[in-house]
Amino acid sequence: MIDCLRMKRAFSTLSKLHKAMRAVRIHKFGGPDNLKLEDIPVPSFRDSEVLVRVNAAGINPVDTYIREGAYATLPKLPAILGREVAGIVEDVGDGVSNLKKGDRVFALLPENGGYAEFVACKEENVYPLSEKLSFSQGSGLCIPYFTAYRALVTKCRIKPGEILLVHGASGAVGIAAVQIAKAYGLTVAGTAGTIEGMDVVKKVGADHVFNHREKGYLNNAVAAIGGHGFNVVLENLANVNLGADLTVLNQQARVAVVGCRGIVEVNPRSLMLTEGSIIGVMLAGATAEETQETAEVILRGIESGWVNPVISREYKLDEATEAHHDIIRTTGARGKLVFKL
Repeated sequence: MIDCLRMKRAFSTLSKLHKAMRAVRIHKFGGPDNLKLEDIPVPSFRDSEVLVRVNAAGINPVDTYIREGAYATLPKLPAILGREVAGIVEDVGDGVSNLKKGDRVFALLPENGGYAEFVACKEENVYPLSEKLSFSQGSGLCIPYFTAYRALVTKCRIKPGEILLVHGASGAVGIAAVQIAKAYGLTVAGTAGTIEGMDVVKKVGADHVFNHREKGYLNNAVAAIGGHGFNVVLENLANVNLGADLTVLNQQARVAVVGCRGIVEVNPRSLMLTEGSIIGVMLAGATAEETQETAEVILRGIESGWVNPVISREYKLDEATEAHHDIIRTTGARGKLVFKL
């Protein structure tokens, strides 16, 4: 009987391998036009892996850096980009014990692969998706929320009563940071570049919101919190803002850099005066234990209601070029960009 079951599973897996799926791939590094929608085989999966039918895939700035060839670790070509998805379990390997066919899940993909109709990933990187969230929201959990948690909790060790500045709070990571900080008892000031973005930041719980395109907005932000400066800053665009961040710090403050697109000049004297710290944050640097801790907190946050991703726009896979243009070039983020399959 056992041999029959194994043969049945092997036949099922082989049949899937011969089925085609749609996926967006790059065959060379460069501009958005290199994103090609193609028909390729459905991926195989090992004993410890899960095959997920993708309903939504998150789009992140890091995807564009990889596509350009401007990232520290680059995939072997041709490559499918995308590091987070949400969908339904299609099948599981023999060694998978906590998931089954039909489960709603979201997943973190350390080696990309998300811009596709199916993904195969290790069981340890797949998490249950509550009915409280849509698939599009589920595809916006891993990169934004895991990054924000790593920055604020793991690295900066935020404490209740502290005051946080989120530079770029209307983007996906910024929104996650606001929600996490409020859940941990912090006062939060967030910035955005448009009225619509500011409205989003207010709705997700920020105590103070400022337009970072207005002259003097940082002085206004410091005045709003009593003039003593911020205990923690989460910085999404360090090449533009880091120098100014260092001028609005309280004593022993921490600046977490989660995004940067170029070179910046800073005055170290600002750090000397406050004995502050600049902390670089990279999600790939998390240990297995740290990732598990983060996942448990986020899953509890979903059930409690404070983890609530905001979706700005849903794209089709054949709109990948437009999506990559928008995530970098469009001014005024208002939440997460995703592919809806």
